[in-house]
Amino acid sequence: MAVSDRQTNETSPTPPPSNHQRRKALTIGAVAKILSREFDDVSISKIRYLEDQKLVTPRRTQGGYRLYSQADVDRLSTILRLQRDEFLPLRVIRQELAAGPSLSGLSNGTSKANTARRAKLIGPSSSRFSLEDVVEETGAQQSFVKELTDFGLIEPKTEAGRAVYDETDIEVIRAATELSRAGIGARNLRLLKTSADREASLVEALLAPRLGSRNPERRKEAVESLERISTVLGELKQALLVRDLRRLLDS
Repeated sequence: MAVSDRQTNETSPTPPPSNHQRRKALTIGAVAKILSREFDDVSISKIRYLEDQKLVTPRRTQGGYRLYSQADVDRLSTILRLQRDEFLPLRVIRQELAAGPSLSGLSNGTSKANTARRAKLIGPSSSRFSLEDVVEETGAQQSFVKELTDFGLIEPKTEAGRAVYDETDIEVIRAATELSRAGIGARNLRLLKTSADREASLVEALLAPRLGSRNPERRKEAVESLERISTVLGELKQALLVRDLRRLLDS
């Protein structure tokens, strides 16, 4: 794909800045290089994508070139860490950033805030992504995305004759891609889908009447219960998995 002159200028070598300039203004190429020390799959296009999603807003020069502050770099690090370590969708990360908690609190995967974030996974997503977007965002191969679809792990919708994916699909694909590097293929993950389907059926049997209520208060209480149950179920599964893995280590 052709690279515009502006993109070329953004990534081309520039004279070494002073210490003050280095702290205050970084090109997108310099930011990508810094982040690559921790995040192997980071790229200039991914940084631009996060900007398009309104997750970071670098300063622009009069010529339109991006300049990033250290705060921007820290914010990007937090976003990428939450994606990689906690598999949070961008819409949840966006909500947390907008709510104004500290960056250090956001990256604490064992905090109570983490439990609250996971509860927010419930709810419709208005975002739609093409297959090309998904591949760029997750690093997955198109063939692997198709395999996940064939095994029912993701269920893309069809709009204007094309498959479109939401943020939950992206998180499933990202997690599955990471597991595939450890030799766990899409076929093996069907067990997880079966387990999730059973859990969803259990919760549906408990809450469906209240969720369908026309009483706003009753429905609100049902939604809160749904979020709470989903969070506790996730914690229970994690605890059971840790227990069995400890047994494996002890054997």
